[in-house]
Amino acid sequence: MHVALTGATGFLGLRLLRRLLATHRTVTVLAHAGSGNALHRIARFFELTGSPEAFVAELPQRLRVVETDLTLPRLGLSGRDFQELADGLGTIWHSAGSINLEGDLPELRRTNVEGTRCVLDLAAAGSGAPVVRHVSTAFVAGGRRTGVAYEDELDAADGFENAYEQSKYEAELLVHAWAREHDRPVLVLRPSVLVTDLPPHPELPSHPLQVVERILRDAHGAAGTGDRLRVRTVGHPHGRLNLLQVEHAADVMVRLAGLPPSGGVDTYHVVHDRDVPVPTVVDLLERLVPLSIDLVAAKPDDPSALEALLDFYPGLTAYLAHRRRFDDTRVRTRLGPSAACAPVGLDYLWSGLAPRGEALPLSPGAPPAALPSAPCA
Repeated sequence: MHVALTGATGFLGLRLLRRLLATHRTVTVLAHAGSGNALHRIARFFELTGSPEAFVAELPQRLRVVETDLTLPRLGLSGRDFQELADGLGTIWHSAGSINLEGDLPELRRTNVEGTRCVLDLAAAGSGAPVVRHVSTAFVAGGRRTGVAYEDELDAADGFENAYEQSKYEAELLVHAWAREHDRPVLVLRPSVLVTDLPPHPELPSHPLQVVERILRDAHGAAGTGDRLRVRTVGHPHGRLNLLQVEHAADVMVRLAGLPPSGGVDTYHVVHDRDVPVPTVVDLLERLVPLSIDLVAAKPDDPSALEALLDFYPGLTAYLAHRRRFDDTRVRTRLGPSAACAPVGLDYLWSGLAPRGEALPLSPGAPPAALPSAPCA
């Protein structure tokens, strides 16, 4: 049963591709047209992450790259090429999408909603009725900051923290409507914030916390001083974020895909069973950027220039106020103890953000208090 993957050159997509190649002789990569040599970028990822030379050398024979555009009808392909592609597939993994927390809704809809629609059209056109695996996000739970978000929930009653969340919510609605219309099973996978301890590299995709660091660093630079600045941002001292090792997430997703479907839309929260305290995230950011971050209950009435600048990025700071939990009972029931993962601590997060080999520095005014952590297999 031949498998296709969108987003194969992305942060999660590369890890999914590694797992899919472990069980499939060949994989069709639906790469974004004009984005560069996808095969080269994939090969570099495997080289840089220690894959055997023989494995890397075989990639041109094992990967079929089809250049597509998820914003265009028929993925930008001719009618004949689109039909041939659809008829040759047994499974479609849809991992591509924009994770721009600051993007506007029309832009994000073009990629995340209409892109999903085009992938579903591909699945509907296939003579073999290919199975769909849709990668969503746990943050379709939206703006509710407390309580428990369950796997069966898909509700916009609390609004959304940003347009990204709303676009992924709308994409899930589309998946449900498609499954009902075509009477087809779909697997929906909702990961939380994915991270790695692999040091940054210019040829590897960055993970979400690198984006946060870059924005904070740019804002500090715009303030025109090299001094450590104090900044107030809305957050909760007992808040928590769900951060999950990307390698473990990909492994869990592929194992869930191997389970018998219910016949409808099966939704799973691919999340960590232990949240990371918001103060740990703040500690990390303070070690990366010369800022002292104070969590406050409400926006200051007298914002500094730096605080006003950071206020342009509310999609980044809103999560510092979250205290909700993502329920993953269904995943733990289906996969058992193997669904659990080692803790994500300060040392692990530092390894994925700092230059290779740079030691974790002391926190400004306090000794380090790293949680024990190790990557999952």
